[in-house]
Amino acid sequence: MRAEHEIPIGTRLYFGNSAKLKREIEQACSEIFYENSYEEIVTPLFSYHQHLSIDDEREVVRLNDEQNEPMSLRADITIDAVRITQKRLGGKTEHKKWFYIQPVYRYPAREQYQIGAEYIGHDKTQSVMELASDMIRKLEIKPLLQVSNIQIPKIIARELNIDIALFKRIEIEKLLALNISWLTKLVYIERVEQIDDIMLEVPGSIQVELQKLKELANSVNYENLVVAPLYYAKMRYYDDLFFRFIQDNVVLLRGGRYVTDGMTSVGFALYTDEVVEVLMQEEN
Repeated sequence: MRAEHEIPIGTRLYFGNSAKLKREIEQACSEIFYENSYEEIVTPLFSYHQHLSIDDEREVVRLNDEQNEPMSLRADITIDAVRITQKRLGGKTEHKKWFYIQPVYRYPAREQYQIGAEYIGHDKTQSVMELASDMIRKLEIKPLLQVSNIQIPKIIARELNIDIALFKRIEIEKLLALNISWLTKLVYIERVEQIDDIMLEVPGSIQVELQKLKELANSVNYENLVVAPLYYAKMRYYDDLFFRFIQDNVVLLRGGRYVTDGMTSVGFALYTDEVVEVLMQEEN
């Protein structure tokens, strides 16, 4: 029998100092959003299309509406935000820059607070990466910024006829076992300047994507930065350049370019729970 005070594993409880810190983070980020002409949106808790956003559909918490049609708890905000603003609100607003502060839910009972931005109809990842960097600096934390291009592992998988799952599961040893010189060098690239050293060795199709990666990495004023050409994002909709802020192997923020219903947009999500944990550890 469960005790009356127990809460499900994966849910969140904030009180006292942690609740105060969470609110301060949200306020600080809100100020930056408004300074950059973003407006707030609060999307519904329930959705009909969450399976389109999540790579593993088993993580979606499913239920049914009054007509017995399948729906789910909000597991991701990006796709719903784009569709709601462009289709449901299309005749009421032409605004393209939106932010949100709300939780998402994953099966069986995982709750995660997020602060995110969507720049709809825009295709420059640099704009949201700079915005995210400003937030990280304002929160006075110094995580590692990792910049990647999902097209690179996709092209390699296609041209070498290997399973894309090798990149999804980060099976580096199997990539090295292929004994391809330029691929081995790509595995070990971390610094932006290393891209130039390998540029002429890789196939032409990869040269183009490496150049895009290099330009994005050089566009942001952030010291603690690495490039990861072979990293494959787990979010289903990223299609090009994307980035992560990581501290102690924990992702604090993730963003990039994506396409929804034929429209290219850019955005990111800051994971509030993880940032609260980092700041509380630093306080202690």
